[in-house]
Formats: sequence, structure tokens, C-alpha cells
Amino acid sequence: MRSIPLVRPSLSGGPSARWVRRFRAAGVVGALGLGTLALIAAPAGALGPPGSSFVGPGTSVSEIGPTIPSNGDVNPYGVAVVQKSQGSEVAGDVLVSNFNSGPAPAGLQGRGTTIVQLNPDAAPSATPQVFAQIDPNHLPGACPGGVGLTTALSILPGGWVVVGSLPTSDGSTITGSGCLLVLNSSGHVVETFSGGLINGPWDMTAVSFGPLSELFFTNVLNGTVQANGAVVDQGTVVRALLLTSPFGAPRMLGMTTIASGFPEELNSSALVIGPTGVALGRNGALYVADTLNSRITAVPFAAFRFSSAGVGIPVSVGGDLNGPLGLAVEPDGNLLAANGGDGNLVELSPFGTQLGEKTISPGGGGALFGLALSRNGTALYFVDDSENQLNVLQ
Repeated sequence: MRSIPLVRPSLSGGPSARWVRRFRAAGVVGALGLGTLALIAAPAGALGPPGSSFVGPGTSVSEIGPTIPSNGDVNPYGVAVVQKSQGSEVAGDVLVSNFNSGPAPAGLQGRGTTIVQLNPDAAPSATPQVFAQIDPNHLPGACPGGVGLTTALSILPGGWVVVGSLPTSDGSTITGSGCLLVLNSSGHVVETFSGGLINGPWDMTAVSFGPLSELFFTNVLNGTVQANGAVVDQGTVVRALLLTSPFGAPRMLGMTTIASGFPEELNSSALVIGPTGVALGRNGALYVADTLNSRITAVPFAAFRFSSAGVGIPVSVGGDLNGPLGLAVEPDGNLLAANGGDGNLVELSPFGTQLGEKTISPGGGGALFGLALSRNGTALYFVDDSENQLNVLQ
């Protein structure tokens, strides 16, 4: 297992500081860091034209295909779109992680071990190909408690796939803090990251600058098991800096807690509820779905901050938001939030103005989780847990 530095990176020297200076030399700080000021200072509409293209009457939902692989895993959570063909990955295909083991329709939560791959061009009867079936007994590093794949799913340059694990022993008893699993483009686990700031990774997004990638992931196990069902305000968002190269697996350079204090709790039907969706806006802010409070917050300077912003700046609360889970950012800067409470998709401006909603799952509450836009941004892929399938809104 790769060693993870547990000290906060310094801006004055050392490898982390050198990478930050390279970011600055490349203009990345200006694009993603200082641009966060727009969250507070820019007039409405300055970051992209307002609209409701995905929730308007001109869009419709159609099925791509089922997400149940041959081993029977169910409860699809994470969604990620392949940007470049390499290994087993085909550009334009969609990867989906399964949180529950079989059999259908429910299975055992926190026991899913598969990532499936579907081709949207084969809709409506795309066959789920098994991209990876992870054996918790044969991992190249530690993953405390075992394997139960979560919504935290991203693809980095080089085809490296990172997926979160939050494991249980019997579908209800959480057995450990989990880990981040790193797979190559052929679906083989090559390393794990665990310990330190990783404690129940629940959702994730990523941004890359050449060989450097930043993972933003939420944690939902900080104090929840000890609280035995009570709500605790200890959910966090962590930024991990990774170095990728064509010569070996990604290297962890460091981790920083950039947001904290989100409510989280154990739940008999959902296992655990806490901060879920994360999406990096064009203004440099990281948007976070605060599920229990039915709100969206924004963490300023997310790519470069070295301290927690607390829960960030609340940008939208209540209204059409009903237990938001998955988040995505449209090409125009607007946000899409998948409600866990009612099966609706909510569209918001970068400043939180709710532009409209649309029912995208007849299954209602508990059906929606991960979201991902197509490569050209004109289609929205999402999982429907009520039917164990991948759908598209376009």
C-alpha cells in the first residue's frame, strides 16, 4: 500500500509546495483559485447563461441498460464516463459501481464488489460488462473492514479508476473505515489508500492538470457508529493530491480537510446518510450536497485551500431540494442535483437559484444516487436503484 503523509502540506517548502508553484506557473491558481471570488462578487449570470435545459419540457428519460452483473450485485451508486479509450475502457462508455451484493432486488448493503461498464450507444438494451470484480481477500494494500463500493467513483488520466469503499459484514453492521481503491484501465486493483483522513468515503469528483490530479471526496463515518443512530456534525470533505504517470500507479502526495461539520447519521434503510455529492464549479468553488439539511453549500478556493471552510457558504436550502445526493456541473456552470427523497432532478444556477425540477425516476425516494454528464455535456447519465439500471436524460 502507498504511504500517505498525515501532516498538512506546507506552502513554504517540500514537494507539495513545489507542485503548488507549478500550478501557479501554469495559471491554474488563477483559473480555479482566485476565480472563486466570483462566487461572492460576480453578478448573477456572469458565470454562464441561466436556463433549465435538463429539467425543461424538451428532455426525456430513456434506459441504457441493467447494471446487475453475473454475480448478482445490485444497488448502483457511482457513475463515471470514460473520456479516452485505453485497456478495457472505451471512450464514451459509462462505469457504474455497485454498493450491495445480490440477490436482487435489495441484497446486502456495503457488500458490493463490482464495477460494470455499459455502452450508451447500445441503449436501450446495453449489456453490463464486468469491468472489475474486487476480491476483498486479495488486495495489494489495506482496506479496513472489507469492500462495499460507494458513489465515490472517478477516472483519472491514464485510465486509473479510483473508487471508495464503505464495508459492512451483514448489510447493516459497519466493519471499518474503508479505503480508496485504485484500479488500472484493465480493472485490476493495483493499490489502496487508507487511514489518515479517509473514513467512509461516500462520493467523489476529480480534476486533473497534466500528471497531477486532485480528488475531492466526502466522509460519512466520523463519529456515526459511535453515536449509534444520533445525528453528529462531523462529516468532512477531503482533497487528496495524486501524481499520475505512465510508469506506475498513482502516488499520494498528501490530503487536506477542506470542509467539515456536515451532519451525518446511521440509517436503517440507507445504512448511512451524510454529505454526498461533490462537484467543482467553473468559479473554483466545490459544491457539496448536504443531504440531511436538504441544501447545497460551496467551499471557496477548493483546489488550493489548506484549511477547513467549515460547511462552506450555503447557496441553496430547501425548496425543490429533498435530500440531495449526486451533483454535476453543466457546461454553462449550472448545477444538477439528484434528490434522494423523491426521485427528482433539480437544476440550480451557480449562486443557488433553483431553476426548476423534473421527475426522472418513478421509483421516488431512494432511487437516485450518482450523476455524470456525457463527454459533450448534452446528456446526463444517472443510476436508478429502484430498477437497477443506468438511464439517460437528454
